[in-house]
Amino acid sequence: MKISLRDHLFAIVLLSAVGVAGSPVRAQDAAAPPADATKTDGGVTKGPAVVEHPDPLKTRISDKQRFAQQKNLRNELKGPYAKWVNEDVRWIITDEEMQAFKHLSNDEERDQFIENFWLRRNPNPDSPENEFREQHYQRIAYADEHFAAGKPGWRTDRGHIYIAYGKADSIDSHPSGGNYERPMEEGGGNTSTFPFEVWHYRYLEGIGDNVDIEFVDTCMCGDYHMTIDRSEKDALKYTPGAGQTLSEQMGQSKKADRFSGGGLEQLGSGPGTSGNQSKQFDRLDRFAKLMAPPAIKFKDLEAFMGTGKILNGPPFLFDVRTDYVRVTNETVLVPLTLQIQNRNITFSNKDGVAMGTVNILGRVSNLNHKAIQTFEDTVNVQVPSELLARKQNDVSVYWKSIPLRPGLYKVDIVIKDVNNPDHIGTWRRSVNVPKFDDDHLASSSLILAGSMERVPSRDIGAGNFVIGDTKIIPRVPPGIALPVTFHRAQSLNFWMQVYNLGIDEKSKQNGATLNYEITDMATNKSIVTSQELTNKLSPNADQLTIEKSMPLASLQPGKYQVSIKVDDGVSKQVITESAPFIVD
Repeated sequence: MKISLRDHLFAIVLLSAVGVAGSPVRAQDAAAPPADATKTDGGVTKGPAVVEHPDPLKTRISDKQRFAQQKNLRNELKGPYAKWVNEDVRWIITDEEMQAFKHLSNDEERDQFIENFWLRRNPNPDSPENEFREQHYQRIAYADEHFAAGKPGWRTDRGHIYIAYGKADSIDSHPSGGNYERPMEEGGGNTSTFPFEVWHYRYLEGIGDNVDIEFVDTCMCGDYHMTIDRSEKDALKYTPGAGQTLSEQMGQSKKADRFSGGGLEQLGSGPGTSGNQSKQFDRLDRFAKLMAPPAIKFKDLEAFMGTGKILNGPPFLFDVRTDYVRVTNETVLVPLTLQIQNRNITFSNKDGVAMGTVNILGRVSNLNHKAIQTFEDTVNVQVPSELLARKQNDVSVYWKSIPLRPGLYKVDIVIKDVNNPDHIGTWRRSVNVPKFDDDHLASSSLILAGSMERVPSRDIGAGNFVIGDTKIIPRVPPGIALPVTFHRAQSLNFWMQVYNLGIDEKSKQNGATLNYEITDMATNKSIVTSQELTNKLSPNADQLTIEKSMPLASLQPGKYQVSIKVDDGVSKQVITESAPFIVD
């Protein structure tokens, strides 16, 4: 007959209760002092000396034992769990998550960890499907198909970046290398290169705007590696007298000078390279951020997303403006502009600088409550401490532009005052993204802006507050259909695009009239009117961008309205857009 461990332990306890000889212990025997007890001079009976044995669970283990435990732990991660942590999520798992996973003791805990891992990254936790996980494995499959080079595509640098950040907005590819005319910031001049690619991202969360990542295949074997040094693609770098920069051609520097500076890059000197040295730390910082797993931010704010959770502290008030700009018939750009009063931000003072920090988490969902887009960012407001009181009446703005298909959506935004964790604000609205049909005269939103300026050609269509080739910082009204406010010392800037202008079949030109009008709302009288013809502005285009700026010094304080009427003489259609504003 087999005896279980539980029965064995029960027998030991039972023997202790009845005594070694098997006879029960009498009450008087239990109360009497043991035979080997001694008496002190005070008559107090003492029992035998108690020998304490150390708890083996609390004993400090040796280095040899610790290494053996770690080896056993590594051996336990086999099969699907080892593949999951070492391959599937290698580029997106954080160091803290990696350590936590490796210290789990059984498969049940590992399964629970993996479930929570994907749940933390799910853009829509209420959905039974995890879009992030599906997209992640699609990226792995794409990387294996397109970037393999003697090893799986996911293990290459291009595979790493693609899996972590997705498809680049544009790629400058030179698969055969060859002749290359250096840009001025690389020293100018002509050289020959190894195969290389430059991936350009207009924006990467947590990294920045206009991110360029360079990959070079120096082995000519298809294995492109990411590099900080833009001279690494130069196949003639170590060939004396060949592939010279402009400065070297003019005798102003020597090729040997490239290798004597001790910097990150060996580009050589030239007309546009003077600022490269000062940007080395920025390049290192960006490289480190790219190699690190994408951060999981603001998960504490998700509890307030799309729910009626009660706020613990006073609400963090902010205003939001939505605009609509056509990209194609099926894609509309929806800029969201958040405005926060500085007086509502909690500032901390350090080294003479007052710093306020606001975390922002946003989500766009469709009618089926499926998340279409999520965004998260941090707004930092810094002012000298002595100017903080004066800056309390200023505002801080944040801009996020989201491409959407025409239709009805719900937008949820939650913000948190980092220096006052209970100070949280929420905003929830439905947005109806319009459809711009080809045969109907239409326009974008009429945007009243605090500032409006052209951007350099390299920034066209990219960066915060940029629409096309113009940087526009909209004024945000304090509520729906309420006017924005300008000071008399400022200018009224307004921006609008007109779509589907009719083109005359004979002249091949448009023929619309633009009528501008500013109305005093107190008297309902027009105080400023002007007119323009579209065939004098952009005669052959069916789309037109209107950008105007008008000083407000001549207007008395009060409420006004600006209107733009488009009368298309070709298509015989008329549209009017208007927006109220206040001058104080």
